[in-house]
Amino acid sequence: MMKNYNYDEFSSNTYNLDDFYGPEVGTKAPDFSLFNLDNENVNLLDFTGEFLVLELGSITCPLFQGRREGMSDLVNKFPSISFSVLYIREAHPGSNFPSHKSLDEKISYAKQLKYTDEEIRNIIIDDIKGTAHDRYGGYPNAIFIINKNGCVVYRSDWNNVSATKTALNKLLSGKPAYTKSYFLPVKPTIAIKTLKRSGKGATKDFFMGLPTLIWKNVIKRNVLLFFSSDKSIPPDTTC
Repeated sequence: MMKNYNYDEFSSNTYNLDDFYGPEVGTKAPDFSLFNLDNENVNLLDFTGEFLVLELGSITCPLFQGRREGMSDLVNKFPSISFSVLYIREAHPGSNFPSHKSLDEKISYAKQLKYTDEEIRNIIIDDIKGTAHDRYGGYPNAIFIINKNGCVVYRSDWNNVSATKTALNKLLSGKPAYTKSYFLPVKPTIAIKTLKRSGKGATKDFFMGLPTLIWKNVIKRNVLLFFSSDKSIPPDTTC
């Protein structure tokens, strides 16, 4: 379990940006009894579509907010696919959206994402300790595609909507989903809007950690991915 899970102040040191330990392609996706917006128990892997696209996010995460328009387009483009948001801890807590102190508070934030921000995807809410978030790699905006057998067939530590779309097209054509998913920064306007909405403290903490985030993700991660060979492609399996 991650230490100091519901942190009050963001720090880039909170995340091990060199080690994404979420479930690998070709392995079973962990299932959990989570919560819906009515505080009822639901299972993470209960879905009706050909595949489940599971994105991790929170209302204070600029990256998640920056992907929402593109992900909504995918929902409309792929009606045979199920889409869910796993609501996790606040990425950048502030005075308006502080770190979760109770499950009810966490659910209330998820409700604002659904009803005020008009999120069209299904929202499932992790427990207050972040149990599911930890098993799915602990990053703030990871994405997974899971098949009907409960097998992970695609994953990325950071959601890239274009890569996710390519993966879905490949899967629906019966091909392996692998595609290089480069980290793309969010538009500055979306980042600033999200952080200001979060409240006092969020913007300062974000910019203090920004140099590390740029080095680890925009530069180091993307360069390594660019030069990676086919030998790094996950095995094609439906477990």
